[in-house]
Amino acid sequence: MGLNKIPTISRLVAILLLLASVLALSGCNWVVMNPSGDIAKQQAFLITISTLLMLIVIVPVIILTILYAWKYRASNSKAEYDPDWHHSATLETIIWTAPLAIILVLSGITFVATHRLDPYMPIRQISADIPVPENVETLVIEVVALDWKWLFLYPEQGVATVNEVAAPIDRPIKFKITSGSVMNSFYIPALAGQIYAMAGMETKMHAVINEKGVFDGFSANYSGHGFSQMRFKFHGMDEKGFDAWIEKLRISGEPLGSKTYLELEKKTTGHPVVYYGNVDERLYHDILNQCVKAGTTCMDELMHRDTHGSHKTAKYQRK
Repeated sequence: MGLNKIPTISRLVAILLLLASVLALSGCNWVVMNPSGDIAKQQAFLITISTLLMLIVIVPVIILTILYAWKYRASNSKAEYDPDWHHSATLETIIWTAPLAIILVLSGITFVATHRLDPYMPIRQISADIPVPENVETLVIEVVALDWKWLFLYPEQGVATVNEVAAPIDRPIKFKITSGSVMNSFYIPALAGQIYAMAGMETKMHAVINEKGVFDGFSANYSGHGFSQMRFKFHGMDEKGFDAWIEKLRISGEPLGSKTYLELEKKTTGHPVVYYGNVDERLYHDILNQCVKAGTTCMDELMHRDTHGSHKTAKYQRK
């Protein structure tokens, strides 16, 4: 029998099966649903639960729509005809009860998850069954979004990189995020959800990577013509490998101070990876407070003056 002779509903089923087969054979790695960090795994679980709960309504509606359209088609003379029908208490109960129950469940899950996965709160566990050890120190990474590249500073190690970042596995990470230009969005799908980077403001994100590997990171917010190439690599390493990576930066990297930064912040597209082995301790503070240029008063000093009603010269200016 040719395809044009197959009944309409059978043809639809055949198309859906074909699409499902293509997806199954494509071998796509859905990193959002199969991440390598505990926070991202918890977020993936929320996506799965939310989707399944919504499908409780969506799937029956789709099936019933197809069945009703098939049963009451114009050519079916055996279908019951009742022009005076207008209400069914049973049907109304089903229509309202199921969505209300789903909303209540989703509300509870969302409330709990919103507090548990607050990006500003330090993580409580390394993985599903391993709490954070008391003697483990959180790794601090300062992130600056530029046009069109990412600057990563390691304040405790005194090094920095452009378009490359690394962290030890099973160790809490605290990202302090700002922007030297327009608003952007910092996103490593394998690690955690995205969070915005804004000039003159600092956002935070706590996360952990549980597997070794090299993972993609990128900007998730359009910020100009170089946006599509605003990508970087995130390396998950063991402690020994991370220490060796930091030492490589110290040896091979150039100094990073205000003058170097002002050159770096100029607009570039497809910027290469760059290492900095010695970073000015106040650089991130000055980027955040928009006072990298010489003679510029820092925002925190201005706010301090305004708060205390003082009009004296600011205590700190970049020289």
